[in-house]
Amino acid sequence: MNVSFDRTFLFKLVRAKMPYGRYKGWYITDLPLHYLEWFGRKGYPKGALGQYLSTMFEIRTNGLDHILRPIIRAERNKEDRF
Repeated sequence: MNVSFDRTFLFKLVRAKMPYGRYKGWYITDLPLHYLEWFGRKGYPKGALGQYLSTMFEIRTNGLDHILRPIIRAERNKEDRF
């Protein structure tokens, strides 16, 4: 089995925003846990959005938010410059 790893995935995750719904326009990393849990029960969307939501759910429920903080600071500071 050949598994590939996207080294840019976490960078894309912290830049991704919710495209629809109650939290439209929110960064995926800022979504409330209850919303991520709801997707977990109902099913994640297909594609990159589903991967971002399910990854964020796992990060939150395992208390790993701290691994994203330096990436969030770096990536969002880039956005503020443009």
